[in-house]
Amino acid sequence: MKKLNILTLLPVFFGFFVMGFVDVVGIATEYVKSDFGLTEQVSGYLPSVVFLWFFLLAIPSASLMNRIGRKNTVLLSMAVTLVGMIIPFISYNIVTCFVGFALLGIGNTILQVSLNPLVSNLVKGEMLTSSLTIGQVLKAVSSFSGPYIALFAINQLGEWQYIFPIFALIVLLSGVWLLLTNVEREEKAKSTSIKQSFTMLKNKRILLLFLGIVAVVGIDVGVNMESTKLLLERLGLDPSIKENIKSVSYAPSVYFFCRTIGAFIGAALLAKMDTMKYFKIHIIAALVCLIPLFFVQEEILILVFVGLLGFTCSSIFSVIFSMAMRICPDNANEISGLMVTGIVGGAIIPPIMTNATRLFGNTQNGALCVLALAIMYLIFLSFRIKEDKSVA
Repeated sequence: MKKLNILTLLPVFFGFFVMGFVDVVGIATEYVKSDFGLTEQVSGYLPSVVFLWFFLLAIPSASLMNRIGRKNTVLLSMAVTLVGMIIPFISYNIVTCFVGFALLGIGNTILQVSLNPLVSNLVKGEMLTSSLTIGQVLKAVSSFSGPYIALFAINQLGEWQYIFPIFALIVLLSGVWLLLTNVEREEKAKSTSIKQSFTMLKNKRILLLFLGIVAVVGIDVGVNMESTKLLLERLGLDPSIKENIKSVSYAPSVYFFCRTIGAFIGAALLAKMDTMKYFKIHIIAALVCLIPLFFVQEEILILVFVGLLGFTCSSIFSVIFSMAMRICPDNANEISGLMVTGIVGGAIIPPIMTNATRLFGNTQNGALCVLALAIMYLIFLSFRIKEDKSVA
């Protein structure tokens, strides 16, 4: 095995930090809702504007990556994200917010399709799962930082939307760093059509893992969005008042901080522990941590269980993703595109949660029921996929 070059790995792994910017949509939804007087249902579609592109563009991005290479595709994603961060800052209105977040989603789609395979250019074999988990640690650090950057923008610069130029500068630095780094290009892969890529879902294992990605990303985005809403409801705060949103805007950071710790520990455990055992223990624990959120009213207890959800779910994405890539290593680009298509779960589950809230009499317990169903599918997956020993 070729010796790893840290100087080459650093700019590649820093891409995971940029990847985490997409999670700012959780707290941004509440600010945009307050600024423009949106209803609960309409604001619930803002995450969909971001995550819908994973369904529409992931497979085409994989095909593009076959032609121009993994590094160039990552650089393209940085350029699109940069434009997305500039537009709503230049002109802040409801249209530019949706356009900016759509471009953020497009850039993030291309990034997630290309960055994981680019890591596999540098890291091989059993270390791939652990390495992808380290990437998720960096993504979680970024996600954790987002709400605090928004608070810094409000307190020091006057408005939360100053977060956009801050993110734009980081994206620019990341892109330039990678551009100036020599990453050995993979062998040119044969281009695969969208139809051929989706045909891979006929493989039962790939289909189950694909749905697992849909579920775990839906949980991630859902809890990110729900943590603020749950505190507003249980503390009796008016969500239309920006100061109330500001007072509970740290809730997503609690989730992502614990997710960061969990991913860091997970990277170490997955290097030594049986993957399926890790998967089962952590996803069952996630359901146990979700159940009390249906009942607790105290702020500290809500934050504790939200944090535990972040901890238990922290490495599930990388576990599922690496399983899929190991099933068909010769089709890593196509598998990556297909699995990243599953990130559309972030567009599907939040609107279902907001509508479930309305069906349950405008209580957040409806949204929690949707999260519970997603976790139960992952529990099923953790037991069902073990039947094929080649996946474990």
